[in-house]
Formats: sequence, structure tokens, C-alpha cells
Amino acid sequence: MTEAKIREELVLLSKSLFERGYSVGSAGNISVAVDDGILITPTNSCLGFLDPARISKLDLNGVHISGDKPSKEVFLHRAFYETRAATGAVVHLHSTCATALSCLSEVDPDNCIAPITPYVVMRVGQVKLLPYVRPGDPAMGDMIRALKGEVTAVLLANHGPVVAGPDLRGAVFAAEELEETAKLIMMVRQLPHNTLNAAQIEELLATFVKGK
Repeated sequence: MTEAKIREELVLLSKSLFERGYSVGSAGNISVAVDDGILITPTNSCLGFLDPARISKLDLNGVHISGDKPSKEVFLHRAFYETRAATGAVVHLHSTCATALSCLSEVDPDNCIAPITPYVVMRVGQVKLLPYVRPGDPAMGDMIRALKGEVTAVLLANHGPVVAGPDLRGAVFAAEELEETAKLIMMVRQLPHNTLNAAQIEELLATFVKGK
């Protein structure tokens, strides 16, 4: 796919997320890898109204070379590209239920999205909860690098989800799956409910997840 087509797809998918309430105002940011760098949504831009020509572009060293000023949270995007070789895109949203889950005090920081459906296992996997730092703090990138590429998704405490994928559509679909799973968790968390067991999870990983 040419860079021009990737820019168009980034605008299309960002608009879809915005229109369905996965981001509001100027919240959230999305990046996608291209041959000679990274495209990322500009700082203070609205995902519903992006201009493909104004999308920020960074070179392979992370230097801003064209477009509007990049998102202030570019650090967390670059950390995924640097630690997971298969990463082709990164989606950071402030989607309601995943963000609500990131604010709860009793969630398991090593696995904060319970495996209640097969699809969250297949498309997202284990999700780590990272400690709160202010938006735009480079420490975000340091915390993701410290995970050494072991996960494709994290929840930033009191902030929201970040999901990496092999390509733009894959990352967007995984971010949507994470939000829908968070919604289910919030709905059933006060009720007796089942989660998938270790054998069921291993079967899904062996069947559907590459590298397992």
C-alpha cells in the first residue's frame, strides 16, 4: 500500500472510531509504520476530522520531518515499534469502559483484562496495567520498553488503552475488541461469572495466534 493510501485509511478508520464514541474531542492518537518512518496523528487533533496531508511524519530516528506537530504521546508509540518487531500500527484511545477499568483499584496489574471471551484472547492477549504518569511524559515509553515486547496492549492507569497490531486495521480492530471486553467486564464484575481456563486459552493461542 502506498503512503498516500495509508494516510487515507488512517483518516477513514480514525473517523469511524470518533463517530462511534471510541474517542472524544482531541483525545487519542494513532500511528502507522511506513517504509521510511512513522505516520502519527497530530497533537490536539480530533480523530474525526483529520486531514491526510497534515498527518505528522517522523523518520526512522523519530525526527519530525513533515506535517503538523506530532502527538505529545509519540513516546509510547515508538516504544512499541522498538520492542515488538511485528508492530505495524499503534492505537491509543480514551474509550470509556477501558478507561474506567484503568481507574479501578482492584484490577490485576499483570492481567487487567480478564479472558472472558475467546476473541479478547485471540485479538488482544494479556494486558498489563501501567502506573499513572502525566500525558506526554516520556516515562510512558520507558514503561512500555521495560515490558520487552511481551504484550501487544497496555492500560495506562487513569488514562486509557494502548494497543499495537501488525497493521492499521489489525490494531484498530484489537482496540475495539479491548473496549468491548472492558464493557462486558464492567457489566458482569459484580455478578458470578466464568472466565476461560488455562487449557482453553492455550488452545486459542495454538490455533489462532501466530508464534504460539
